[in-house]
Amino acid sequence: MKIFTSILVLLALALIVFNVTQLDFTNPFKGDSGVALIGIAASFCAVLILLIFRISKKIEEKTNGR
Repeated sequence: MKIFTSILVLLALALIVFNVTQLDFTNPFKGDSGVALIGIAASFCAVLILLIFRISKKIEEKTNGR
């Protein structure tokens, strides 16, 4: 499960990097820049959710005595 979440985190980080390259910093809320901002926010949320999931699995393993 750790490998799977690591791959998903790396994919989400790659999406963040890709969307940053799509931003127009002079006008960040017009056209493709708005879509890129939404993509960055969504990818950041995905990373947070995956990290929370990984931490919860570690807690579960410690409480089950594995």
